[in-house]
Amino acid sequence: MPRATIDGDRVRITGFRNFEYRSRDDFTVRYEEREFLISHLTSLDFFVSYWKKGPVGHTFLSFNFDNTLPLCISIETRPEKGEGFNPIASLFKQFELIYVVGDERDLVRVRTNFRKEDVYLYHILTSPENARRLFLVYIDRVNKLADHPEFYHLLSNSCTINIVRYANAAGRIGGFDIRHLLNGFIDRYIYGAGLVDNILPFDELRRRSRINEAAEAADDAPDFSQRIRASLPVPRP
Repeated sequence: MPRATIDGDRVRITGFRNFEYRSRDDFTVRYEEREFLISHLTSLDFFVSYWKKGPVGHTFLSFNFDNTLPLCISIETRPEKGEGFNPIASLFKQFELIYVVGDERDLVRVRTNFRKEDVYLYHILTSPENARRLFLVYIDRVNKLADHPEFYHLLSNSCTINIVRYANAAGRIGGFDIRHLLNGFIDRYIYGAGLVDNILPFDELRRRSRINEAAEAADDAPDFSQRIRASLPVPRP
């Protein structure tokens, strides 16, 4: 499990995941230690990944820094060997909860390049101060979960529900929306809420936000994170 130590402006992450993939099921396990400076956190990106068509997907965030690569955090189940995810079973304390903290070349690339999921990347319109507040909420949660394990629950302790919960703790104003549960439609929600630049029609924004081709072309290049963002719509100043 990842852990974080805060020393003033500096955050040190242990258990930072950066696996080396050769195929979906063939990879070298690699956990690292990384340091980040809170004052250099500038922005926030939101991912939606679909393993199949339908009203449910997986959502996760990247925190962007002006002096290092993004820090990606994905709230997931941790199945045991031979165990697959089942949404109904998740309602009955069948799967442990885990926060995967790692490199986008792992957390994003395994989905785009190896699992062949459809992945969309949206730049969230928020201030650096708001992004930093959310980051510290996440870091606190990472440490608490490392000390006190919890079960994943589709309706109350899942990826999107927790993202909304932590956004509320960081100052979000807004209520519940059914798309927090049916998160396959969450990108339309954030578009309507003004959390992404809506100068483009939604369908055009969504089309241009799909990063699979860029991720496959970048593969494991050191500038993977820059390349998956290169063709995204540029937010208005």
